[in-house]
Parts: sequence; structure tokens; C-alpha cells
Amino acid sequence: MRADEALALLDQLLPGSTFSNLQETVFSQVWEGKTYAEIAESCGYDHSYIRDVGFRLWQALSESLNQKVSKSNIRAVLERHARSQSSPALTLADRLEVSLSPPVWELPNGPVPLQSTFYIDRPPLEAQAKAELLKPGSLIRLKAPRQMGKTSLLRRLVAHGQDHHMRCVTLSLHRADRQIFADLDLFLRWFCANIGHQLGLEPDLERRWNGDIGSKVSCTAYLEDYVLPRVDGPLAIALDEVNELFQYPRLSAEFLPLLRSWYEDAREIEAWGRVRWILSHATEVYVPLQLHQSPFNVGLALRLPPFTLDQVQDLACRHQLPWATGRDGAQRLRSLLQAVSCRPGLVRLALYALAQGELSLEQLIEEAPTQSGIYSDHLRELLAALYPHPDLQVAFRYVIESVTPVALEPIAAYRLESLGLVTLSKNLATASCELYRQYFLQFLPPSLSSAYG
Repeated sequence: MRADEALALLDQLLPGSTFSNLQETVFSQVWEGKTYAEIAESCGYDHSYIRDVGFRLWQALSESLNQKVSKSNIRAVLERHARSQSSPALTLADRLEVSLSPPVWELPNGPVPLQSTFYIDRPPLEAQAKAELLKPGSLIRLKAPRQMGKTSLLRRLVAHGQDHHMRCVTLSLHRADRQIFADLDLFLRWFCANIGHQLGLEPDLERRWNGDIGSKVSCTAYLEDYVLPRVDGPLAIALDEVNELFQYPRLSAEFLPLLRSWYEDAREIEAWGRVRWILSHATEVYVPLQLHQSPFNVGLALRLPPFTLDQVQDLACRHQLPWATGRDGAQRLRSLLQAVSCRPGLVRLALYALAQGELSLEQLIEEAPTQSGIYSDHLRELLAALYPHPDLQVAFRYVIESVTPVALEPIAAYRLESLGLVTLSKNLATASCELYRQYFLQFLPPSLSSAYG
């Protein structure tokens, strides 16, 4: 099948859709075996933008055909579909091939892919954030502990910006080398270099950076005079895991007010008005900042909630678990949700495991807080994160041994919340789910809590 014939079939499968020239180009060149990088280079777009255009096409086709469609299998899927339409003798065989093929599940490991059918919207958060992103000089703050879907939403906002012809940059602070955080000048140069790199700009830091006027002024001038003038239209800058900065109070005390100043400059300076900021962080900032210097009391603040029972049932249906529907299904799911507290990442892993059909719900719940349960890797990772910090071990042991919420030293409370281990209500902490309480009661030494008592 030629690319033009495949495009005609695409029109039939997605009636009412109007494809842009870029979408048709991406589809045709993928059909001819080109990589996203090759397409991006030939079209003059960022690689990530071309990839996202493709992902959204495959997602729409997946929904239309009720099977997983991706860049790697698009030819096979459409050619089989074309044969089934043109030859009645093949129709039954093709349908049997699809029906007998095992479902393609996504291992819940990190953010939910853009093209995934397993992403659950949490209205009205997505709509609010997407509307805010289109406003000049906007700032969106996504706050939630680990396993709550911050990065999944952040990536969808970036894709939304690209759909609206924004240039987009995503900086994940947990990917930065540790030494970068040790010095303000190093960090700001890293910040500028990464933005320029993602925009496809030749670096010009050595010529434009002026130590005599200071790192913050040099950084601002580099962005204002070199980067922003070379970006046509709006620019979205997404900073993921901003809480990584909170471990470095001196750096945070310099960079965060600088970020606030850029946001405020959007009112007066046209170049900064074209910038949209998306920040994700796991805890409240515990670095001392003046109110007028903090970027965490401006813009649109969105705290991501746990799933509702209805959302969990929706996700269970997408995993083809018919027993989870209706009132009886809700009752069965409550036993799972009592263990994991509707935390999206933990719920997704449970439903993925149940969809494999290798264990029952009761067995999953019984084994969950053990070394052989489905959460064993996740729990060991959390234990390893606590291991170098005796103060956090002491604090968390105190939390899980108490039958009522407890007050913790503020820094310990915020760091435990960042890991997703505790939920804070005002100044009081509780274990964020029963799974964590049961596991860490086994593996944190009992004598630790005496330091708090």
C-alpha cells in the first residue's frame, strides 16, 4: 500500500478529522520508514514536537480500531484492516487474529505516555491548566507527592502548547548533575544551555556571559537578548521536580526570586509576556523567601488529588476487568483502595497486575506489603531513599507507630511528603497509605521512634 492510499484509509477511519499538512507529512514519512528525528530535520521542527504529532495520530487510530497502534506497527495494522475490508474471505481470519491476540498492556513505570488510553482525566484540573497555558505570561504550579501524576499532566500541557503552535522546553531538575546545584553560576549556565539546546540554538554563553555584572543579570540578558528574540510566538518552559532545588537553600534563595522576577516582567516586557511557565513540585517550598520573592504564591496553583472511586472503576474497565463495574465491583475495589489510598501510580500497577490474570485481588492485597508483592521494587526504592537519612527514618517510624496524626519537624515533614510517604494536614502528618505503614513497620527498626517520643 502506498502512502497516499494509507492516507485515504486514514480519512475513512477518522471521519470528521481535519489533518494539517504537518500531520499528513508525519504520517506519510513514517509510512515510508523515516524516523522522527529525520522528519524533524527535514521539516524544521523539534524532534519532540514531531514525536508528539505522531503519538496523537496513533492514539486516535487506537481508539478507532480498538487495538494498540504505534509507529512500529502502523503499516501492519492498516494493511490488515484494508485486506479485511476488500476480501470477505479474510475478514473472519483477520478478526480472529485480533481477538486471539493478547491485549497490549502498559507496564506502569513512570509517567503515562501521551498516546496512552490509560490516562485518567481529573476534571476540572486539565481544562483549567490548558486554558491558563494560553494566557500571555501565565504560570501554572502542579503540586502533588510522588505517584500522583504530576509529570503525566505536565507532559500533556506541553503537548497542548505544541498543538497551539508554542515552542516548548522541558527541564527535569532531577536529571541535572549534582554539582550543578552547588554553584549559582553553574546552575544558571546549565539552565540557559539546556533551553537553547532544546530550541535548536547554537550556544553563545562564553561570549555573552559577563561575570562583572553577575550571574543573574547575565542569565536574564542571555534569555532576553539571545534566546527569546529567536523564538517566534509563545514559549512554554516546563520545570519538572522543582523541589530538587529545595535541598540547596542558597541556590533556591537566589534562583526562585529570579524566576518570580521574570514572571512579573511579563507585565511590562513583551518578550517575557510570550513565556508561559509550568512548574511541578512535590512539597511546599521550605526555603525562607519573602512573599514578594516567591514564585509559589502567584499564578494558577493546582494540587493533584487522588483518584475517585469512579475514576478507579473507569481505569479498571480500560484494563478489561469486568468484575470491577457496578456496586459489587466498587465494593471489591474498596479493599484495594484502603491499602493504596487511591494514589494513581499504585492503583495503575495493581490493575495492570490484575489484568494479567495471574493473581486474584485478595492475593494481591495480602502480598502487597511483602518482599514478594507487586510493590516490592517501589517499596525497596523508598526504603533506600530513607536509608542515608536517620532523621527521616526516626520521623517516619514515629508517624506509622502513632494511631493519631503527629507533628514533625518541618524539614523532615516536607521531605517525607516529597517522597509520598506522609500526608500533611496543617502541621500534622499521617502515613499516606496503609501499604506504607505495614511495610515500614517491618523494615524500620522499632527503637527509632523513641527519639521523637
